[in-house]
Amino acid sequence: MKTALVFGSSGLIGRHLLDQLIKNDNYNKIKLFVRSEIIINEPKIEIIKTSFNDLDNHKEDISGDDCFFCIGTTKQNSPDKNEYQKVELEIPKKIAEIAKANLVNSFIFISSIYANPKSSGDYVKFKGLVEEELKKLKFSNLGIVRPSFLMGDRKENRVGEKIGVLTFRLLSPLLLGPLKKMRPINSEKVAKAMIKIANENLEKTVFESDEIVELTSGYI
Repeated sequence: MKTALVFGSSGLIGRHLLDQLIKNDNYNKIKLFVRSEIIINEPKIEIIKTSFNDLDNHKEDISGDDCFFCIGTTKQNSPDKNEYQKVELEIPKKIAEIAKANLVNSFIFISSIYANPKSSGDYVKFKGLVEEELKKLKFSNLGIVRPSFLMGDRKENRVGEKIGVLTFRLLSPLLLGPLKKMRPINSEKVAKAMIKIANENLEKTVFESDEIVELTSGYI
């Protein structure tokens, strides 16, 4: 039986991930790292109120078997450039470093389609930089998941993203070959893929959006 560490359980992917981890018999403990106190009546779950400004205080907590990182933000939610960089770049790097030092076996990271450390756009640039750092840490099992536009019910209203999803859903039949990775993907499939990557030796590190779909084909 394993212990899962979950960062970002309140997000679109994180909510599905948590639901599936609760049902998964491979895990008897799930550590949720959250900014604010929450109440969940589930015996598997341990709530850890976390100061993301001082993660060194949580070194003992960031221990277990599989770490799932789903934290992300937007320029709208984090208009301050330093805060945006902290959430998208510094926090995942720090958590991964602590997890590696504590011998966590698997680190599964939600990146982005077209992640690139040399990009001029901050979002894909920071995702690419985190990917590079994760590879350097040499986890026994590393999964970098690059979903395209996410489908699902978000808590917040992202008008631009909804337009993007609708547009690419209409174009999906035309997105073939290398363009298949641009097709919108259901957030539940991403969560299922994360758990599969953590529990199977897939001999692969980076999973593009269309590969995530293939990975979860046949799953109920």
